[in-house]
Order: sequence, then structure tokens, then C-alpha cells
Amino acid sequence: MECTVSWTGGLNTRSGMGFVAETGSGHTLVMDGAPDPAKPENGGQNLAPRPMETLLAGAGGCTAYDVVLILKRGRHDVRGCSVKLSADRAEVDPKVFTRIGMHFTVTGKGIPASAVERAIAMSHEKYCSASIMLAKSAEIVTTFELLEG
Repeated sequence: MECTVSWTGGLNTRSGMGFVAETGSGHTLVMDGAPDPAKPENGGQNLAPRPMETLLAGAGGCTAYDVVLILKRGRHDVRGCSVKLSADRAEVDPKVFTRIGMHFTVTGKGIPASAVERAIAMSHEKYCSASIMLAKSAEIVTTFELLEG
């Protein structure tokens, strides 16, 4: 896996904290820092997600992908899946995630709650590289709701 991340400040402006990531699969992702009123030259322009937000989103995408795939492989009629993530960070540098909450909402017809619980557990114990890696520094707490439809 490869990725190139380039600062968008450029030679002319030398300001802002925007970055563009070009992934090995041929996609781009834009990131930016938070504005810093005290030192504008050190802050971003709030034009894109923060790098840590993209890390959190990546973990959510990884685990939601697993949950849907596991349920489909179990021949369950899954029709929707979303995961809402929240994270707490350390107070001092490096401000790693210390706790991540993941609340899954799974929609389908006739899916047993035990199947959803099992899919989430399998993702976090065996398949989701992102959440397994983040669990080395953060407590990951999962909850879910199952909607019929």
C-alpha cells in the first residue's frame, strides 16, 4: 500500500496547513488543519477534514465494511449499515485517541441481534485492521441498534 501526501501551501503562499493525499489506488483525499487565530501561519483554513478525523473515518469505514460483509456471508437480508464514531484524545502530545465509541445502526429484514453482535465482534477481533491497530492505544466501545426494514 502506498500514499503520497503533499502540502498545498506551495512556493508562493507558504501559508495554510492543507494537504492532498494521493493513494496507491488512484484516489485523492484533501485534509486541512484547524484555524489558529493566535498564529494564523500555523493554522489551517478549515477547508477539509483534519488528519485525525480521516483516521477515525477510516476505522469506521473498515469496520462497517466488515459488518456488512459478514452479515451478507451469513445470508442475512442486510439493507443498511452506518456507524457513528466519537473519540476522546490525550490532553498532551502525542494526542492519541484514548477512547473510541462506535454505535452501529443496522437495518434489515429478520436479522437476529446475535448476528449483528457477532459481526461487530468478528470485525474488531479479527478483520478490521484499522480498529485493531487503534485498540493498541484506545479503548474501543461498541454498541448497536437493529432496525427492521
